[in-house]
This record gives sequence, C-alpha cells and structure tokens, in this order.
Amino acid sequence: MEVFFIKQQEIIQQIINHYLFSGFTEATLNPFFLTHRYAIRKYKKDQIIHLQNERCDGMDIIQVGQVSVQNLDENGNILVINVFHQGDILGANLLFSTRNHYPMTVVAQSEVLLLQLNRELILDLCQANRGFMIGLMTEISDRTLILTDKINAISLKSIRRCIIDFLNYEFRFQKNSVIRLPLTKKELAEKFGIQRSSLSRELNKMRSDGLIEFDSRSITIKELSIIAQDINR
Repeated sequence: MEVFFIKQQEIIQQIINHYLFSGFTEATLNPFFLTHRYAIRKYKKDQIIHLQNERCDGMDIIQVGQVSVQNLDENGNILVINVFHQGDILGANLLFSTRNHYPMTVVAQSEVLLLQLNRELILDLCQANRGFMIGLMTEISDRTLILTDKINAISLKSIRRCIIDFLNYEFRFQKNSVIRLPLTKKELAEKFGIQRSSLSRELNKMRSDGLIEFDSRSITIKELSIIAQDINR
C-alpha cells in the first residue's frame, strides 16, 4: 500500500461529481478538507485493503479500479461476496455501528486508488448538507440489502445451479452458445465459493450428461434447454 499526497484542490475536483457531493460546490467543500482528515492510498492487484475483523474507522471511495469483498472458510474456499467499482463506497455500513469491524476481507481486484475519509469528516459533511446525509443513508441501506441477497443466493445454490446461472448470464451477454470465459476456472470457483476441484468435477458431470462441452478458454452449451428454462421463468 502506498500513501499519495495530492493537492486538496485536486481531491475536490475528483469527487465533486460523485452523487454524495452533488449538494456541494468546490468552494463549500474546501473548508472540510483543510483539516486533512483524509488520505489517498494505492493498492496493487490482490493486495489486502482491509482484513477480516479489522476496525473500520473511515469510509473508502474507489477512485480507480475494482475491489472485492471475500470470505475464506475453514476449508480454504474463497467466496467472492461482491465486487465494487469506481465511484462505489466501502465501509459506510460499518462506520457508525457498535460492531464496526470488517466481517470479511477486502481485496484489490486490480490496481486500486482509494480516497479514505475518516469518521469525523463524514459527520461534519452530514451536518453541513442534508443531501449528503440522505445519500449516505441510502447507500448504507442499499448495500446492506445487496450483500444479504448475494449471501443468501450463493449459499442456497448447488454447484450446478451456479454454473447454469453463470452460463445464462453470459449467453445473454455474448449472444452465443459458445461462452468465452472472461475469467479463469480458478477465479470462477472462487466466485462460486467452492474449490477448483469441485468445479471441475461438476463440469465433467455436465459434460457426461450431454449438457456442455468445455476447454480452458470456453464452455459450449450443447443442450440449450438449460438456458431456455431460465429465460421462460
């Protein structure tokens, strides 16, 4: 992790178009950032940003890159709960909690640049601008629901169901029964929260059942009914 020293005016110019700050002007934001209760930090791909059980003392706004929230179970399986992108916010739902510790590990999916604002600065911004406060409350509510739905959906699915849902999404996006894999099988297994060997075993079963064919770079849907069933639901 690297700490960057960027001029205050450059920071304000970067965030002024973010929806949370829509009620501010550059002039009205300036006094809040004079206190230097913020930091710009850069992380390399796969670098840990926040460890599970680490205390949350601020809110992160992603300036560049992608960040994933991951859970590692006792068997060493990595479950990717969610991926956040440029403009997304991390830590807002924990910052004012009585249990303000990260429940999962936050990892850089790519090279990442974060603007980190501490608790007192956020409180001052909420008191100064009602729109900022409402936006922050909306963000907290929405993110909590998204993460809860994601955990429930993944935990209840079989491996085959996860594969079919993935193929369904990619079929609609790529508009082709030959699905070019946008990630490796290892990364796909991590996304499903299973071991690489478990994914390979289920793929082989689906090939034996005549549903798919696959190689290292693609999965071919041989039995389109597995996609048609989902589309017609």
